[in-house]
Amino acid sequence: MTRSAKFFLPLVLASSLGLLVSGCTSGDPDASATGASSGPSSSASSAAPGGSDSPSVSASASAPAEPSATPGPDGASGGGGDLGDGASGDASARCTVDELSAEIADGGGGAAGSYGIAFVFTNTGDRTCTLQGWPGVSFVGGGDGTQIGASATLDRGTPHETQSLAPGGEVQALVKIVQTGGFDAATCQPTATDGFRIYPPGSVRSIFVGASGSSFEACANTAVQQLSTSALAAF
Repeated sequence: MTRSAKFFLPLVLASSLGLLVSGCTSGDPDASATGASSGPSSSASSAAPGGSDSPSVSASASAPAEPSATPGPDGASGGGGDLGDGASGDASARCTVDELSAEIADGGGGAAGSYGIAFVFTNTGDRTCTLQGWPGVSFVGGGDGTQIGASATLDRGTPHETQSLAPGGEVQALVKIVQTGGFDAATCQPTATDGFRIYPPGSVRSIFVGASGSSFEACANTAVQQLSTSALAAF
């Protein structure tokens, strides 16, 4: 699929935004696990322009150490993802984390105090595979992959048809993020993050995507809901 340039514009939150994204995978193979491991890649990175508050997205040797398999504070596997309608899907046809990469792109505008990003999944394998439903999305930090705050809620109003990805094919999920400044600080408990843990629907293994800066700050209080995600869709 030819990548549409408009999906890789800088995020509109700051004119100084720089993006360099890569994800890598690892995880707990036990389907009963309440958390899964994921780690940053060793690819080169470049600094984002602007000051220390400029948001950036990167994964490099200086990124946090490989996360532990610590369950998220809300007791979920980073949200876990959902195939929709209680369906189990065809596990043999489903794209595995070893066949996927993930990166952040511009997800369009948001309401006051919030903004949108897109997580773009690419089939890096050598077979056609499928994805369906909502990915599990959560902030992680502490240098060890510990989940920060509540996992993303799932926007059930978005269609969730099965998406077939040929090698090199892409799908995306749009994620809305409410900035920490929109909440009372004592309630929110603003906390710096290392990026995101993302579970493809139906998977107990995750992909880590590095992201930092004030725009990717999380509310540590799990009673505060910052994230919501659409189902995966073609673009």
